[in-house]
Amino acid sequence: MMQTVNIMIVGVGGQGSLLASKLLGHVVMTKGFDVKVSEVHGMSQRGGSVVTYVRFGDKVYSPVIDKGEADYIISFEILEAARYLPFLKKGGKIIVNAQEIDPMPVITGAAEYPENLIEKMSAAGADVTAFDALALANEAGSPKAANIALMGKFSKFFGDITEDEWLSSLEACVPPKFLELNKKAFYLGRNS
Repeated sequence: MMQTVNIMIVGVGGQGSLLASKLLGHVVMTKGFDVKVSEVHGMSQRGGSVVTYVRFGDKVYSPVIDKGEADYIISFEILEAARYLPFLKKGGKIIVNAQEIDPMPVITGAAEYPENLIEKMSAAGADVTAFDALALANEAGSPKAANIALMGKFSKFFGDITEDEWLSSLEACVPPKFLELNKKAFYLGRNS
């Protein structure tokens, strides 16, 4: 009997979290797991918070993840990782793109972007893996591929799913004209 695995993908609108969750859902489904994916949108079109829940196991009844239940939080941006920290379970992992995207209150000058968030999350007991997915995406050929570089890094935490299985799911989820670019971003993330 496999325990249900709870993964939250968090970011800012327009960062490609939907493709990331589609890829993750596809790859675990090909392994024969019951998968539930749920999208929770904030003001995604205005750079607001976007959250996707991906849950899989032998039998999954609900797509929703409650506070203290997430095994993994994959975050496209540092502040979003900090915002969803209460959802991480004890011993859970955060994989975060070490990028800062100013939310509206910072842009308008009503607030300042918090400092040392990665250190603060670690100090709170979170196991944080932070890396520059954007730089890897640029190296692959487009900043838009940061989502796939992030998923490449995340794929290292799943020994049960082979690199070939990830790549065939990438082929199934990404339009052919962007496939090579995304494969490159995936490898760069996986090997970083």
